[in-house]
Amino acid sequence: MLVGAGGAMAVLAGCAGGGDGDGAANETTTTEMETTTTEADGGTETTTEATETTTAADTANVRVAHVSPDAPAVDVLVDGSAVLEEVSFGTVSDYLEVPGGDRQVEITAAGGDPSVFSGTVTVTAGMDYTLAAVGEISEGADQPFEVLVLEDDNSDPGADTARLRAVHASPDAPAVDVTAADVEGALFDGVAFGDAAYVEVPGGDYTVQIRPDTETNDGEVAAEFDVSLEGGQVYTAFAAGYLNPAEAPADTPFDLIVVQDTGGMSG
Repeated sequence: MLVGAGGAMAVLAGCAGGGDGDGAANETTTTEMETTTTEADGGTETTTEATETTTAADTANVRVAHVSPDAPAVDVLVDGSAVLEEVSFGTVSDYLEVPGGDRQVEITAAGGDPSVFSGTVTVTAGMDYTLAAVGEISEGADQPFEVLVLEDDNSDPGADTARLRAVHASPDAPAVDVTAADVEGALFDGVAFGDAAYVEVPGGDYTVQIRPDTETNDGEVAAEFDVSLEGGQVYTAFAAGYLNPAEAPADTPFDLIVVQDTGGMSG
């Protein structure tokens, strides 16, 4: 689990029912019995063998991340049925299995109205997704509320390698460069609000630095967080909250919310 040095980290989710890192989270195995009859001396001989066929299931794994800094706790409905309730800022749910195809998703304030999002989300069976609630619900918001549909790459990065994804979800932050102390170059270059990108690095401990985007990736460090990445695992880091909460619609300070996507972690 990664730990943020700059503030309280949310209790985050791992992979219940999906995203186990081996690329087979949505496969099913069917066993069929095959009977063969052959001629033998003095009569016939019948043999029965079991054969296994592995096919992709007809469901996708979907989780929800609440990283809208001025939105209240929310309920999430899929095709009219509540699948998550009382999801507060900074929370990332477990993966939920949903049928592949077009799904009607609605996000409401916890307990019912008002609805802050209603729309169709298309997911493909056999894949993992994160639905990230980003932006602001306040009137005159700089970044309107929306749901980002992110495809999650939970395949195995290799025993000594960690895969890290950055998601820019801070409404008042400019495009940023993400660097790490004692690591040459930028991990992520010029990530703007709503952007998401992956990088692979050796497993180990890092001090991750958030900087305003510059051509040389050496802007003044705005925030830094100590993180630990385990080889063979996949992580997502949401840059969320406000850089200047005193001037924002909600007093939600900037933080790096990090979740381990693979390895069966749960909270």
